[in-house]
Amino acid sequence: MAITTRNRGSKVNSNINVTPMVDVMLVLLIIFMVITPMLHPGPAVELAKTNNPIPMAEADKETALLVAINSEGRVFFGNDQINPADLTQMLRERMANRSDKRVFVKADARTRYKAVVNVVDDIRSADVSELGLLTEQKRQ
Repeated sequence: MAITTRNRGSKVNSNINVTPMVDVMLVLLIIFMVITPMLHPGPAVELAKTNNPIPMAEADKETALLVAINSEGRVFFGNDQINPADLTQMLRERMANRSDKRVFVKADARTRYKAVVNVVDDIRSADVSELGLLTEQKRQ
């Protein structure tokens, strides 16, 4: 039987192995890339582009009342598709105990004008104090 002894004079490998760390970081990057588009409330719509949009940071809050209209003219309240005739009543119920009576409208740029006007009329008949129309900045 041979006895193995360690040679105290030999060099110790002190290199850091970063391969596992890189693997973990790539997995986290992929997870964030997949989840980030899901963080926007409401359905995905292509907003109208304007030269000087007014920033409305309140629209990104979880407590914001958001009405969206997609390119087919379907109306969404938050993330749920609703019947446009029920929008006024739903807004009145949601705003009954709120001091902030602001509603934001997110309409697809390809939506028919009539659908947007009808939704705005329904929102205004729910006694909303402020109505925000969300747009995007045109690329320069």
